[in-house]
Amino acid sequence: MEKKRAENKAIEDAKMDIAWGSQIRSYVLHPYRMAKDHRTKYEVGDVDRVLDGDLDPFIKAYLVSRRDAGRLATETPRN
Repeated sequence: MEKKRAENKAIEDAKMDIAWGSQIRSYVLHPYRMAKDHRTKYEVGDVDRVLDGDLDPFIKAYLVSRRDAGRLATETPRN
């Protein structure tokens, strides 16, 4: 039980605060139309499609950024 509590605490501590400026994605509907993922900088102009649930491009951009970050973390500097 203690091990499980420690794991849960680590997960909770890693979460960001729910506050202004910590959002993952933003939507602009006027004067121009855009949805932007702040983690990956991926933007799309077809906001209606995103609001209807087409999040696949955002998911792909996030997964690619995580993959690339993993590659950078495992690479060793060359002399």
